[in-house]
Amino acid sequence: MIRLDKKTYTCPIDVTLSFIGGKWKILILSHLHRFKKRSFSDIRKNLPGISEKMLSQQLKHLERDKLISKKIISEKPYRVEYFLDKNGKSLAPMYEFASKWGIRYLKEHGIDYVKDQKLYK
Repeated sequence: MIRLDKKTYTCPIDVTLSFIGGKWKILILSHLHRFKKRSFSDIRKNLPGISEKMLSQQLKHLERDKLISKKIISEKPYRVEYFLDKNGKSLAPMYEFASKWGIRYLKEHGIDYVKDQKLYK
């Protein structure tokens, strides 16, 4: 067992998943990996199904865990840009692997994601 920040983990993978687990965090991180800097609305447009509240919560968690940072662009109207921190960037091999694996799997099932994808704008 691993004790860290008053929590108990079963193994290093458990520690990693505590930072990136859930449906949205890994998608937000990989999106920022691909696009470098994005506004709240840009991230939301590319994550169909996420509510503003959920996106806001996930961004706060990722910022708290020092995987992303934000830069305030303007106060009125309030605009920020999000980008990967050093720790978020260090997960790049995982984003690349997950993407390549998913594309390969889709191709094996007759879906040409690279040709037909409309997700990233």
